[in-house]
Amino acid sequence: MDISFLLNGETRTVSVTDPTQSVLDWLRAEGLRGTKEGCNEGDCGACTVMLSDAQGSRAVNACILMLPHIAGKALRTVEGIAAPDGTLHPVQQAMVDHHGSQCGFCTPGFVVSMATAHLNGRRDHDDLLAGNLCRCTGYAPIIRAAEAAAEIPVPDWISADAGLIPALTEAPDPVAPAYLPDSADDLAAWYLTHPEATLIAGGTDVGLWVTKQLRTLPQVAFLSHCKDLTAISEDSEGFRIGAGVTIAALREAMTGPHPALAELLRRFASEQVRQAATIGGNIANGSPIGDAPPALIAMGARLTLRRGDARRDIALEDFFLEYGKQDRAPGEFVEAVWLPKSAPDLACYKLSKRFDQDISAVCGCFNIPRKGSKIETARVAFGGMAGTPKRASAFEAALNGQPFSEATFTAALPALAQDFTPLSDMRASAAYRLEAAQNMALRYLREASGEAVSVLEVTP
Repeated sequence: MDISFLLNGETRTVSVTDPTQSVLDWLRAEGLRGTKEGCNEGDCGACTVMLSDAQGSRAVNACILMLPHIAGKALRTVEGIAAPDGTLHPVQQAMVDHHGSQCGFCTPGFVVSMATAHLNGRRDHDDLLAGNLCRCTGYAPIIRAAEAAAEIPVPDWISADAGLIPALTEAPDPVAPAYLPDSADDLAAWYLTHPEATLIAGGTDVGLWVTKQLRTLPQVAFLSHCKDLTAISEDSEGFRIGAGVTIAALREAMTGPHPALAELLRRFASEQVRQAATIGGNIANGSPIGDAPPALIAMGARLTLRRGDARRDIALEDFFLEYGKQDRAPGEFVEAVWLPKSAPDLACYKLSKRFDQDISAVCGCFNIPRKGSKIETARVAFGGMAGTPKRASAFEAALNGQPFSEATFTAALPALAQDFTPLSDMRASAAYRLEAAQNMALRYLREASGEAVSVLEVTP
């Protein structure tokens, strides 16, 4: 298959023989070696590139971005951040002025992340740079550089990309090793006849199958051109969120109606991963430590599954059957997730060794509405406590109809041991996980009572 894209302001057409080849490997083979390979799994940010299309510009990890992902888009590497005549971008000059680099290995990734934030007018530098790791300079001078560059206008050569992005060079070929459907209808028809194929949305999980597990994926479909899967619609009952909506877009959309969910998504991996990873992928991979499903289950989310022209609607909690197994037939895919209009009693707590860019040891989400002083119907779900994201049914039953009080919660805590038999692994022991889950329940009670419980708010 041939793809066309804009590379540092110039149109390139490439014949793709291996659709799972990473953009990082291709760039370095082309001599653009400013983009570095560090972890090769999307954690360190050394490979950060800027990807632009009709939806805007975003920083992503080139190490788990595959070549078909960039078809019909604009790509800028660190070599294209400065002007063609060598004039430095404001963030590059600021890095020099504020001594933001020592060994320099991580610097190209920082520069691209900062240039993307600069283009988008973002000032939340701590969040935006949490996916770029540095082990010798220290982050203070880098943050100072980002702040110093923020007031300087965006250079013309960066903002020009949006008007130059080429179209796809050919129609999707359903018999090629890689298929790029234009819509969910195209995908549904193709997947029905290729049920063994791998569907790749953001690739933040599947990418590691290739880079770390060295797996060969003989038949793949890239969903990034299915625009109808990226839509969020709203009616009087709730929100229909397409499976292709990125975590970053979902966080932005949910900041108003569901702030607890949005705040949890803030701690989802890094900015680069949030800009690529999709809500459908986070659900469909069935991970027991995926952060979105516990929150969605606690909210009463429902899932739309599609196979050909047939659709079925199920409660999200029923999708997860056991570790590595979901209620999904061959040729069936996640098309959308539905969320209620409001869940004012929702609170989510993620426990991990690092605040930013870390995998949960336990993720607990609580939605416990009250009528007067008594609990109505509690919905509580956890990740990291079982082989799947799972509701705490016995704990909920112990709460329902009882006064919303410390005595009620304390009496209900032992029920969590009936709901879960967690494992011990490198992130936490079974006993620690169970005690952490119980403490999260008490934290919910404290927060609902007006106490400050966030690590960002509590002071000695």
